[in-house]
Amino acid sequence: MVFCLLLLLFLPRAICKIQIAMCFMKKPFPTHSDYYRQGDHIVGGILSQVISMLDLESFQQPPHPWYIKYFMLLPKNYQHVLALVFAINKINQDPELLPNITLGFRIYESFFSARKTYESSFTLLSTRNGMIPNYNCDTQDKLSAVIGGLGSETSIQMATILGIYKIPQISYGSFHAILTDKFQFPSVYRMLPNEVPQSLGLVRLMQHFRWTWVGLIASDDDNGEKFVQTLKPMLIRNSICVAFTERAPHVPSPSMVHVFREKTSKLHSSISQTKAEVIVVYGDTDSLLGLILFLHTNYQTALTPIGKVWITTAQWDFTSYIALNRWTLKPFHGALSFAVHTKEVPGFRDFLRTLNPYQPQGDIFIQRFWHTVFNCSIPYAGLTIKGGRNCSGKEELESLPGSDFEMKMSSHSYSIYNGVYAVAQALHALYSSKSKKEVMGKGHLLELQTIQPWELHPFLKNVRFNNSAGDKLYFDENGESSAGYDILNWIVFPNDSFVRVEVGHMDPRAPVGQEFTINERAIVWNSRFNQTVPRSVCTESCHPGYFRTVREGEPLCCYNCAPCPEGTISYQTDADHCNRCPEDQYPNKDQDKCIPKIMDFLSYEEPLGFVLASVALLFFLLTALVLGMFIKHQDTPIVRANNRELSYVLLFSLLLCFLCSLVFIGQPGRVTCLLRQTAFGVIFSVSVSSVLAKTITVVLAVKATKPGASMRKWLGRRLSGSIVISCSLIQVGICAVWLGTAPPFPDLDMKSEAGHILVQCNEGSNIAFYCVLGYMGFLAIVSFTVAFLARKLPDTFNEAKFITFSMLVFCSMWVSFISTYLSTKGKYMVAVEIFSILASSAGLLGCIFIPKCYIIVLRPDLNTREQLVRKSKSGTQEL
Repeated sequence: MVFCLLLLLFLPRAICKIQIAMCFMKKPFPTHSDYYRQGDHIVGGILSQVISMLDLESFQQPPHPWYIKYFMLLPKNYQHVLALVFAINKINQDPELLPNITLGFRIYESFFSARKTYESSFTLLSTRNGMIPNYNCDTQDKLSAVIGGLGSETSIQMATILGIYKIPQISYGSFHAILTDKFQFPSVYRMLPNEVPQSLGLVRLMQHFRWTWVGLIASDDDNGEKFVQTLKPMLIRNSICVAFTERAPHVPSPSMVHVFREKTSKLHSSISQTKAEVIVVYGDTDSLLGLILFLHTNYQTALTPIGKVWITTAQWDFTSYIALNRWTLKPFHGALSFAVHTKEVPGFRDFLRTLNPYQPQGDIFIQRFWHTVFNCSIPYAGLTIKGGRNCSGKEELESLPGSDFEMKMSSHSYSIYNGVYAVAQALHALYSSKSKKEVMGKGHLLELQTIQPWELHPFLKNVRFNNSAGDKLYFDENGESSAGYDILNWIVFPNDSFVRVEVGHMDPRAPVGQEFTINERAIVWNSRFNQTVPRSVCTESCHPGYFRTVREGEPLCCYNCAPCPEGTISYQTDADHCNRCPEDQYPNKDQDKCIPKIMDFLSYEEPLGFVLASVALLFFLLTALVLGMFIKHQDTPIVRANNRELSYVLLFSLLLCFLCSLVFIGQPGRVTCLLRQTAFGVIFSVSVSSVLAKTITVVLAVKATKPGASMRKWLGRRLSGSIVISCSLIQVGICAVWLGTAPPFPDLDMKSEAGHILVQCNEGSNIAFYCVLGYMGFLAIVSFTVAFLARKLPDTFNEAKFITFSMLVFCSMWVSFISTYLSTKGKYMVAVEIFSILASSAGLLGCIFIPKCYIIVLRPDLNTREQLVRKSKSGTQEL
């Protein structure tokens, strides 16, 4: 064959005619095996629908009638021929597209053979009645473009011949990347999309169903190797691991059966032993015949047939050979397949219903097709193709199973249909671009003769149109179609009939984020999965609350699950790590979600806050009662003898002390935080200052009773008032500095207690806070010391003993408070401070005023001036 091509290029035409004829002299094919219709421009077609039952390369002289006996029609592929014819008919009927121009066609069969493909290519270049390359005397029937071929090899073989003459070739079934090389094949266009979106669609499909452990089976050729090398990195980048990679075995010759058995045994072992429930298959129909045979044999003989989710690529249409060999389709029930995007073409079904084998109208394939699918006898080329009964011609194609023929246009047929329209649109644009002089002045015939096929290329590259199904079509810079992919679900019934349901799309032209769509509810899965979405993982998913840990020496998809560390959560399945909750949330028990933390502060609604508030109010009322009693009996000796004004000041400050404890209850705010410690500090300083003034007054009063004592001048309201005011002002000054430099403010402590946000007042400055407490402690210690030293001074109503005891209680309470305060958090810390305020205030009230109230209420006989004088004299004598 190569020798013939060299002759074609370099030897004179006369010698080449002889050599080319000799090259094809021994061909076992029928003469004039073309489907022809006359036209101004011819669209050639080299299609593949007949398969030889013999080795064509070694076949020498077949017996008669050899065509009927040794060649089998693939009935599904006959639709390719019909799609081309239907497109030509529709174009010729369209008054707006190529007006006054008629398209014709010449359709040849490739027989899946290199020799026949080359012959058909040369025949298209010649006059129809004689194959003489470089010679065509037809005034019409000008070849403008060629549609073909189905497989990569056929397309490349055609391109090798047609490219020499720069004749546009529209490939409808080859995904081979070499055809995009415009330097090597500048005349090839593909009505197929690029394979990259298909690979992206495979990845997106696995991501959607969370399939992370999948098997790969690819054809045992360069295309399969390239597919694996392209897809694997994409899978790895998306955290999807490949469980195994196998090559599909070829259908063996008799001498290679043992090799086929070894390969299928290895393939069966890989499929049956893997945990992967999803297997991706790549290859064209011819290269995967061995895989189909293997699955058919396994299903027929195995006790437990292989039940997997098969994902096939657009290159593989396995139903053609299954129908031919009557193999079962059941292993593919529930499979998902990518297919070149198609739509229902208006009028195609009606066109199919008009077919009649007894009115072939030049169709050399229809009788053979009719005999094959309906198993009836029909005359063909002077012979009778015998079947079970005579064909009536009224058999309905719609009654055929899908494995034999489909009324809906297949993806290959849709590509052929669009390819013919692309040629027509380019021709129309070419005629439109001609000047008015060329079109109108030279006449129709002259114009047709001046149109050359190579002139179509710039128009094909720029063609853009909407077909009758509504799809927008154009070629990209690589000469590939702009179409996307449909995702189909295979539903196989017990009688091996099937339907393909469209369940998704992969459209690279769609807006970002909408390229991949899938309707999960429309999918019917293999019966082994009981209509639940199959899981294809190496390891069962880690539930929320756990995270994945890598197994050494194994793929990333194989891992162990470990619980999240304390304080962290994972809310996703198969989390790579655990995360901490936001500060205002905390993990739940299962560590799979974050729960809002409870705002925790001492409130009136809870028992502790209610009890403390009630106690504070109770003591407030009791203090008010005592104050009222003292005001009522203000002129009695016991009230007057113990510095009535200081008693009023002390009681009033105690009232405020009990009330200020209520400021600590409730949610802290800006104002309450400012008032809490400062109000408490100032009021308590007034109380303790009053006690100190009382103590000093008692001491001075006793000392002043001695003859000639100089202490009398210190007695009076001025001294006591000065002590209270000066001591209180010092505390006011400390608080003023505190508020001016670092005032308290509301704060949220989110870390001290799990599940709680401690709403508290931040003191702003701990130094200032402890200065306030320290100053109160200092006053209390001074009062305690003075009172202790004056406890034995004689006086009827000497308060020194009571003040000593009250200061002892006060100091003990606040020393205990500091240690407890530092060891608690949140509302309990506040409760401790409230308790200390109430207890110390109650201590002052009880120790100093309760004995006086006892005398006023229960022993009024002791509350007399005579009793006061008597006790004073006896005390002075003791001293």
